[in-house]
Amino acid sequence: MSATPDSDASCVFCKIVAGKIPSKKAYEDEQVLAFHDIHPWAPVHVLVIPKRHIAMLSDIGPGDEALMGHLLALAPRLMREQGVTNGFRTLINTGQDGLQEVPHLHMHVIGGPRPWAKG
Repeated sequence: MSATPDSDASCVFCKIVAGKIPSKKAYEDEQVLAFHDIHPWAPVHVLVIPKRHIAMLSDIGPGDEALMGHLLALAPRLMREQGVTNGFRTLINTGQDGLQEVPHLHMHVIGGPRPWAKG
């Protein structure tokens, strides 16, 4: 994958979007990809990412409101589809102090019966 304004050749999530790294997809459309976390904190742990490379939440700007609304609106749908019926968490870590591990904007959507490994 070559680097473009919409992707980063060194980004693991951009590689997943490009199909160079396999993932267990939960949802995909033109703007976003949702896939199951490989180290889940809970019985259901899905990551929702924009296909366009945005390093972190603090990098969004004017014009990204619809994209961010789309990410959030997917959370309840994904949890319903995964059988989560008693609530869930959404979490976006931002930057080093915010404990962001992968430098590509991503939202954790976490649910299922407790106890959870984290969260």
